Amino acid sequence: MSIENRLKELGIELPTAPTPAGSYVPAVTAGNMVFVSGQLPTVAGELKYKGKVGTDISLEDANHAAKVCIINALAVLKAHLGSLDNIEKIVRLGGFVNSSDGFTMQPKVINGASDFLFEVFGEKGQHARAAVGVNELPLNAAVEIEMTVLIK
Repeated sequence: MSIENRLKELGIELPTAPTPAGSYVPAVTAGNMVFVSGQLPTVAGELKYKGKVGTDISLEDANHAAKVCIINALAVLKAHLGSLDNIEKIVRLGGFVNSSDGFTMQPKVINGASDFLFEVFGEKGQHARAAVGVNELPLNAAVEIEMTVLIK
């Protein structure tokens, strides 16, 4: 089954790839690796999850925000590669959580992205990652995720 059919089976329709919020490109290929720039939890061009996780945003909502970020990253990859079936393996995620003082559950937030990738790609979706708490993110986003994939 193709990855895009798997997404449809899960009820996920990839959005149009988000446009960069700064002076960078959404993805760069280097050899057989693609590096996807950080993606925010935007839906139809609107930032859906804003503020600090632990005070403004619940753990559950932040976990969903991470899933939205990774869906946007997949949209970037589809635009960049032409098909998600060109992905051999998800290699690494970098997850950044706009954390309130004392919030230490960043790994549980980024699990929203990691668990979704496993659901879509199976073993090919298992990856290395970092889940980092930060003081601020662009546009006051609750979560930002970057990713690296191996292509066929």
